Amino acid sequence: MATVKGIYFCAQSSLDAVYGPEQLAAIARRLDIPNTLVVRENWREHRALLEDAGAIVSSWGGAILDEELLAAMPNLKIYFYGAGSIQGLMINSAWNRGIRITSAAAVNAIPVAEFVLAQTIFSLKRGWEYMQLAKADLPHVWQGDKPVQGMFGSKVGLVGFGVIARKIAELLRPFDVEVYASSLSPEEESGVAFVSTEEIFKTCDVVSLHLPSNEGTKGIIGRKLLDTMKPNSTLINTARGAIIDQPGLIEFLKARPDVFACIDVTEPEPPELGCPFFGLPNVVLTPHLAGSFGNERRRLGHFIVDEIDRYLAGQPLKGEITCEEAATLA
Repeated sequence: MATVKGIYFCAQSSLDAVYGPEQLAAIARRLDIPNTLVVRENWREHRALLEDAGAIVSSWGGAILDEELLAAMPNLKIYFYGAGSIQGLMINSAWNRGIRITSAAAVNAIPVAEFVLAQTIFSLKRGWEYMQLAKADLPHVWQGDKPVQGMFGSKVGLVGFGVIARKIAELLRPFDVEVYASSLSPEEESGVAFVSTEEIFKTCDVVSLHLPSNEGTKGIIGRKLLDTMKPNSTLINTARGAIIDQPGLIEFLKARPDVFACIDVTEPEPPELGCPFFGLPNVVLTPHLAGSFGNERRRLGHFIVDEIDRYLAGQPLKGEITCEEAATLA
């Protein structure tokens, strides 16, 4: 294959976090790529570089392939996206032109799955509740048996079964738990029992949400479904805040103090000042923490270097996303 010309196009902070000196040097050995970083705010100043580029190397804050940018990049063939969701990056004209895109979503899923695993283990020990009670120095919580479910024999439900949920199911295999999932296309070999979303909410001790955010899923987790949750169960949301009817969730949590909600994503984000999430004792609120941070982000850069190798060798790309698949992803 002839030498492929590339361009870095993302936020400076993303380039620094995802592509360290080792990855940048590796990419420079594979692509004809200048050190210039193009960002959304200044791309029109770099039309000469963009016109020649056959590849974009990117991450968060990456190129949005709208009609104007597509016209400025007539030779673009491949978009290497060193982050997770590609939502909003590709338009129909980009797909129709045959531009390919590959994402590091599969490796970005690893810390999210680890986060959900940690929340699941701690929640089944009623850790959040007993942490508060112990700090309140209530003598009875230090004495005798405590009503704790624990992992053994518990039921964990995954609502949606995309790349993150599949990774969670894999991480849960060594534990003595029953794993259930709802999916439009169940996978028989996954080791997971597929049931309806309604069944998951009614029967599972932990319910973890993994639905994409789109018009079809907006507010799909509503009060009627929440009201069916088991006593002392836990709801975990690391997907998108918009999939939950947030006012309905708040009213439900006020009415059901036995149910805890571990909320990592909200709508809007961050929550508005005065949002009850800040004060409800049965809400564990984290600031969109589940994804890749710190050293975890370098894993994304390693993945993209490997994807470039596969592309140059004419091999299948592990993270490639088609137009049809993009419509179903978060």
